[in-house]
Amino acid sequence: MKCRIWMWVLWPSFLVAGVAEGLFFTIVHPEDLIFFDQPVTASHEAVYTVGFFLFWLLCALSSALTIYILPGSICELNEKADGGLI
Repeated sequence: MKCRIWMWVLWPSFLVAGVAEGLFFTIVHPEDLIFFDQPVTASHEAVYTVGFFLFWLLCALSSALTIYILPGSICELNEKADGGLI
């Protein structure tokens, strides 16, 4: 049960974070980033990695908040499910 909830939160947020990172870094080059009035001196791969994990965190928080404010409980949703794979 808990595994399914984590899957509902993390998998969609992973996919959206990948798309968001692609769109963001298509527009913004890592060398153009400034953090606390200092240019970012990390490698491009490090900036892409940190950016991806930040996007993933924000998207996961959004998905978790959506599940949190669902009417009813998660147990009721699980009982109504069609039996799925897990």
